[in-house]
Amino acid sequence: MDLFEIRGGTLDVIAEEAEHQDLSRESTTMESFNVTSDRGGRTTRDVSTFQRFSVDTNESLHFEPCEAITPSPTGAEDGNDEDDVFKEEGTESEIVKIRNRLQAKVAEMESFAGHLEEIFLTVEENFGRQEQHLEQHYNDVLQTLSQRYDERAAGLEEEKKGKLEALYTQLLSCGQAMDASKELIETAQEIYRTQDKRLFLKTVMPTIKSIEEFAKEESDLTLTTRLEFNTPLADLSDVKTMMDSINVVPAPSAPVINPQMPNSATQTSLRVCWSLFSDDTVEYYELYYRPVLEDKPADSTHTAQESKVKVKETHCTVTDLLPNAQYELWVTATNTTGISPASEKALYITVPSPPVIKRRECTSCTDAALIRWESGNTNPVDSYTVELSEMGTDDTQSSVTESIVAVPTCQCLIQLQSGRRYLISVRAVNIGGPSDRSEVITVSTTGTFFYLLEDTAHPCLSISEDGFTMFYGDEELPISAMGLDDNTFARCVAVLGDLIPVRGRHYWEVEVDDGSEYRIGVAYEDTERNSYLGAKTTSWCMRHILTPSRHKYEFLHNGWSPDLRITVNPLRIGVALDYERGTLSFFNVDLEQHLHTFQCHFRNYIHPCFSLDNPGALTVHNGIEAPEYAFI
Repeated sequence: MDLFEIRGGTLDVIAEEAEHQDLSRESTTMESFNVTSDRGGRTTRDVSTFQRFSVDTNESLHFEPCEAITPSPTGAEDGNDEDDVFKEEGTESEIVKIRNRLQAKVAEMESFAGHLEEIFLTVEENFGRQEQHLEQHYNDVLQTLSQRYDERAAGLEEEKKGKLEALYTQLLSCGQAMDASKELIETAQEIYRTQDKRLFLKTVMPTIKSIEEFAKEESDLTLTTRLEFNTPLADLSDVKTMMDSINVVPAPSAPVINPQMPNSATQTSLRVCWSLFSDDTVEYYELYYRPVLEDKPADSTHTAQESKVKVKETHCTVTDLLPNAQYELWVTATNTTGISPASEKALYITVPSPPVIKRRECTSCTDAALIRWESGNTNPVDSYTVELSEMGTDDTQSSVTESIVAVPTCQCLIQLQSGRRYLISVRAVNIGGPSDRSEVITVSTTGTFFYLLEDTAHPCLSISEDGFTMFYGDEELPISAMGLDDNTFARCVAVLGDLIPVRGRHYWEVEVDDGSEYRIGVAYEDTERNSYLGAKTTSWCMRHILTPSRHKYEFLHNGWSPDLRITVNPLRIGVALDYERGTLSFFNVDLEQHLHTFQCHFRNYIHPCFSLDNPGALTVHNGIEAPEYAFI
């Protein structure tokens, strides 16, 4: 029976039966978003969905199917006998085991059928090659024999021509002698018959003299030409060599190096495989490799140093390589007859180096976290995998690690559960496999967490090492030291915070000095850097002004503020942002006192903003749980 009929018939029927016996499975997906690009490439607007699945911490990534519980056929739920329930569960478990065994058997049979098909094709190819090889030898032998025949026939023809010419010359000489003898005899007979004695005496003496002279001439009547032909032994040594070479092992054909397989590399090694015609006899292989120079000038003749490994198998693991580097590889085969041509060159790449997480650019809130990182690799990677595991209340790590795979860029927005702590790391992935884990960071979803963006800070501001406190000193900077760019506040001594781009509820607090004039609020990313906070439609803020008579507070938006009077100066101010309700509220945290609420529909994502109008300092407290009164 044809192999294709086997695979297309019996195996497909078995697979179809197994498929009809499959129980329902649940798959869990996790959405990961690319966020609006608000700060020169920190985020993007596109939203992408990535597959999320669970894996054991110490094992490779795999899906874990969840089997749905099949309801009772009778529809009864509470009145079933316990023995029947256990029996039904045992039957289902047995069905699952049988199904798994059947699927494994089907996969094994399909693999075996595929292997037989490959062997069938290989036998056909080998037969064709051997037939072509034998025909070539046969034609070469016939051509050599034909050449020897032509040479021998030409020699015989030349020898025949020489013998015939010699015989003809000898025959011609003999004929001339016979003609002369015949003429003398006829002359003598005529003289003998004459009656005139005077004429007889006159002619007899010359005739006798001619006969004597003819008799003195010696005629060679021996056969000087040999009738036999020379038959030298033909030199057929080359033909014998050619005949013997039919049974000699030929030199191997060029091996075929396989393309790189997924997960076939580490940071410093590559597993390389190749194949050869099965009837070729090989004593050993030589694998050559060299790194691909990325920055080599176009006119440069310099090439990387070439290395080689001698092995007997059709696979080899090359070690001591560079991470995330491309290598050019080729292989030759050798036996007692000779060396094969080199295979075509193939490109392999080692596993990338671990990414580097940008801690100061990672933000979070109660239900999501935005993780940013640097690739840390010269060559581009195919994708990234973000891994996270939940931490328990006793600071123990969960044994289950969830993964977000196929992340195309160096950032990922992850949906999380509120009030939890997570350990998050990143891997870079290419065809060689995943890199080692990056350094692990801890993310809490208790509240909104962000850092101050130093690249937006006015030159007179200093940001603390932890990224939460801003200082405005007394000294004045020279104009040459005030290197301003389009993203830096130029007029207002302010800085923005890196709020996570998630539309929901966010809360943070600001600790202020009673003697400082400040502005605290929110602003769009594109707010004008040459204007004060609250002066345009792109920002909202609470302003504190020191006057000779009192502390004055304003709640500014587009240059306007309601007429409000605050009797107790707040030293710790709570800011509550609710995207859904379109509100921005301010509170005196110490007194749990509501100060003011802006009502606005925020068209884009906004950022916390902080400004000092005189020398002083303020500190941001975030990552804290919002009080109950903040979103009433």
